[in-house]
Amino acid sequence: MSYTMSKLTKIVVASHNKGKVREIRDLMTPLGVETISAGELNLPEPDETETTFAGNARLKALAAAKASGLPALSDDSGLAVDALNGDPGIYAARWAAIPECEGGGRDFDMAMWRVHTEMERRGGPKTARFICALCLAFPDGETEVYEGKVEGEIVWPPRGDKGFGYDPVFQALGDKLTFAEIEPEAKHAKSHRADAFAKFLKARFPDG
Repeated sequence: MSYTMSKLTKIVVASHNKGKVREIRDLMTPLGVETISAGELNLPEPDETETTFAGNARLKALAAAKASGLPALSDDSGLAVDALNGDPGIYAARWAAIPECEGGGRDFDMAMWRVHTEMERRGGPKTARFICALCLAFPDGETEVYEGKVEGEIVWPPRGDKGFGYDPVFQALGDKLTFAEIEPEAKHAKSHRADAFAKFLKARFPDG
């Protein structure tokens, strides 16, 4: 079955990450699409067992679509650092995991310090990129995946409090401020998620 945008009057944002939910909601709201998060629906988080961003995004979106009976939009994204051979990559959240914390707590201050210390130990370039795979899934199993990225470099120490995750140590190419120092609207215009979302819109609205 082929779906049109008119059927997307309400979608599930297949994430429990409040930062991701907020960004996707901000991108979808201008389209007149109501969003509700997987967290708000108390949907379980599936294990991310795939080896690519696209695979994990598809896994999460399908799980949410089938559990809710609604179209679901998910992203799998992460920070790929050249000096770390692409790590943390798809394991970006796991680098922030707190082993002793019941329920899967995360500490991104710790994760950013880990990235910094590993880069210092290994040497190499400061270049990095945020990568996002955005997946739209429907209860019948149909999926669409769109991938985006934004190039930049790692800075230290962390700067800014307007972002989330690794934003305080990522400075996009040509910028002087980190993703955590710029306003959310400015980030939305250039982020990896915005790049993937633009491709989604182009595919769904080829005539603009």
